[in-house]
Amino acid sequence: MIATITRYGLAAGLIVASILFGTTVGLQNAIPDPAVGMAIGYAGMLLAFSMIVIAIRHHRDAVLGGVIGFGPALGLGLGITAIATLFYVLAWEAALSVTGMDFGAEYAGMMVAEAEKSGDAAAIAQARADAAQFARDYARPLWRMGVTATEILPVGIIVSLGAAAWLSRRRRPAA
Repeated sequence: MIATITRYGLAAGLIVASILFGTTVGLQNAIPDPAVGMAIGYAGMLLAFSMIVIAIRHHRDAVLGGVIGFGPALGLGLGITAIATLFYVLAWEAALSVTGMDFGAEYAGMMVAEAEKSGDAAAIAQARADAAQFARDYARPLWRMGVTATEILPVGIIVSLGAAAWLSRRRRPAA
């Protein structure tokens, strides 16, 4: 099972990392709306996590003779998710390094701009304080890596749960 996790985890990681790095570096100023970037990112995650479905099915059919329980199937998916998450985080760190982007400051600015639309002075003051705190926190690499991991990890967990439920079998299929 470790070989399957490694092989498909590397594939998923390379897919998601290349999409993240490529779009961040290649389209740095070309995507006008952050929602478009998020849509591309989550589509890339789903494409990468299709490796979970392929891996569980391959492991069940080729290695285990057509039978796999929910727990082992889920473990396989979560192992792939862990590797892909590591690749995703490292790709984001590399993209930030290559581009010199200060995402923390950019996002903090968007937080304040959104609050300013309300016109409420108290809300704007609170948004400025929250944005300043976010920018300080995001400048810390371990905190930033943790935040980055939380972008992809829930997607991988959901795909792993769904794939394990869909592909697990307790009995051999009828001949």
